[in-house]
Amino acid sequence: MDKSKSLRDAVATLRDGMVIGVGGWGARRKPMALIREILRSDVKDLTVVAFGGPEVGLLAASGKLKKLIFGFVSLDMIPLEPYFRKAREAGKLEVMELDEGMVYTGLMAAAWRLPFIPTRCGIGSDVMKNNPDLKLIRSPYADAETMIAMPALNLDMALLHAERADKWGNTITGGPDPYFDAWMARAATNCIVTCDTLEDRLALTRDEAKNNLFERSYVTSVVHAPFGAHPTSCPDLYGWDMDHLKTYTASAAEEGGWEKYRAEYLSLEGDAYIEKVGGADRLRKLRLPVM
Repeated sequence: MDKSKSLRDAVATLRDGMVIGVGGWGARRKPMALIREILRSDVKDLTVVAFGGPEVGLLAASGKLKKLIFGFVSLDMIPLEPYFRKAREAGKLEVMELDEGMVYTGLMAAAWRLPFIPTRCGIGSDVMKNNPDLKLIRSPYADAETMIAMPALNLDMALLHAERADKWGNTITGGPDPYFDAWMARAATNCIVTCDTLEDRLALTRDEAKNNLFERSYVTSVVHAPFGAHPTSCPDLYGWDMDHLKTYTASAAEEGGWEKYRAEYLSLEGDAYIEKVGGADRLRKLRLPVM
């Protein structure tokens, strides 16, 4: 029943060509310690499903991202993720750009083991034009409404970050917004969860139980990774590190900026990374964004 692993051992379960769902939203609660470990690994040719943030840019800049299925890629206060933008403008990525509701519906279909779910999301936009493989479906009932048949977004692996977890795979996810992490977990064959605090067994109170967003049976690996969402936020523990995200964004405009950023930050693990970005005391004081 002990699902705890090191970052390296958890990432070692990934394989080339996998379809990976990354939880969180923009610059919020992304499993960044996992992403940095993937960058240090040999895995490549990944297809990523995400409401994207810096994980997309890092994977694109490193050459590990083959295809992206997404509703957006943003750093929130910085509207467009810089390395994603460079890869997209250079034509280096296969993309399936969808309405945000279509990503959600595709994850639901996968979680429910359905081939597709009809949706109005995307109707009236250029989604069908830009994704000619999508199909329309007519309601068999009297309304005869035509909708998009959103295919299931079946994931080989989901990567998530939680505030707390135990070795059994139970999780506590704080903050006012669950994003779509639960659907990522249920849509995936396997799921790796990083957490700021790892316990032997969570003693869930009635109030805490509502923040246990998905069943432990979906979790295959749990990794203790303090500040594992940095530089994104992890409500209610720490906010996003906008100073670091600005440094990251600026590197995309510099000659040799990626190589410099990678050498300075992405080669570091655990405590060494935390100290490099200012130390635990600084990170705890990062203000949570108010939306």
